[in-house]
Amino acid sequence: MNLFSVVLALVVLIVALVILGASALQQFLMYHPAHERVAPADAGLAGVEERMIETPDGNSLVAWWAKAAPGKPTVLYFHGNAGGLIDRSGRIRRMQGEGIGVYMMAYRGYSGSTGRPTERDNVADGRRAFDALVAAGVEPENIFIFGESLGTGVAVQVATKRAAAGLVLDAPYTSMLDLAHLHYPYLPSNLFLRDRYETQRHIANVTVPLLIVHGRNDAVIPFDMGQAIYDRAPSQQKEIVDVPGAGHLDHDRLGSFDAIIKWMVARTAAPTSTGSGPSRVSGE
Repeated sequence: MNLFSVVLALVVLIVALVILGASALQQFLMYHPAHERVAPADAGLAGVEERMIETPDGNSLVAWWAKAAPGKPTVLYFHGNAGGLIDRSGRIRRMQGEGIGVYMMAYRGYSGSTGRPTERDNVADGRRAFDALVAAGVEPENIFIFGESLGTGVAVQVATKRAAAGLVLDAPYTSMLDLAHLHYPYLPSNLFLRDRYETQRHIANVTVPLLIVHGRNDAVIPFDMGQAIYDRAPSQQKEIVDVPGAGHLDHDRLGSFDAIIKWMVARTAAPTSTGSGPSRVSGE
C-alpha cells in the first residue's frame, strides 16, 4: 500500500468517526427517552387503549388512545424530548375529564417503540398517526394537533401536510439550531446538528387556527421564541397565551390548561374562516 492510499484510508476513517460522533452527540443532547413500555391501566388511566403504528421500515410505535365523547374533539399529541407516555398521564386524564379524546404517539425509542428518533422519522410517523386516527373514524375537522416542547417542531410539520381543526403549541422554539446556540454556545452546532426542526420556517405554511401557550419565565425555550413563531404564523385565527410566573411546561397549575381546553372545544367542527383575528392573552 502506497502513502497516498494510507492517507486516504486515514481520511475516510476520520470522516467516519466524525459522522458517528456527531450523530451520537445529537442523540445525547436532544433525545432523553424513557424506554419502558407501560400499559395505560398501569399508569392509572381508565378508558385508554394501547394502539400500535407499524412503519414501512419495520418499526412498531406505541400509542395511547382515549376516545372522545360525542361532539368533543380529539387531540393528536406530540410529547417533549424527555420521559415517555406515562409522564403525560396527568394531561391525558385532564382532557378525558372534559370528554376530549387523546391520541398520543411515542417516538421511536420511547415507551416501548422500536428504533431511534430522528426528525425525519418523527414527522413521518406523526403523519401516520394522524392518518390512523382518520382511518379509525375521527373526522379531520375534529382533530387538534398538539405539540409540547420538542413536539412542537413535529406538530407544525404534521400540520403543513394534514388539514386539522387547529394547532396548539406549548413552548415552541424557532429551531433546534437556535436552541443549541443558546444553551451550548461553545459547541459547533452547525457541524453536528442534523435534526434542526426549523419551526419558524415551517409555521409559514400553516394557516389553521393557532394557539401558543408559553411561560414568561421559561429558561429552556425562551418566551421570545414563542413570540417569534406567533409573529411568523399567517393564520388569521391565532392567539398567544403569555403565562406570567411560569417556566418550562409548568403552567398547568396556573390555569392555562383550562384555556387550552376551552379554545379547542370552541373550535370543534367550526368553520375556520371566521373569527376575530389575532390576539394576545396574558394568563392570570
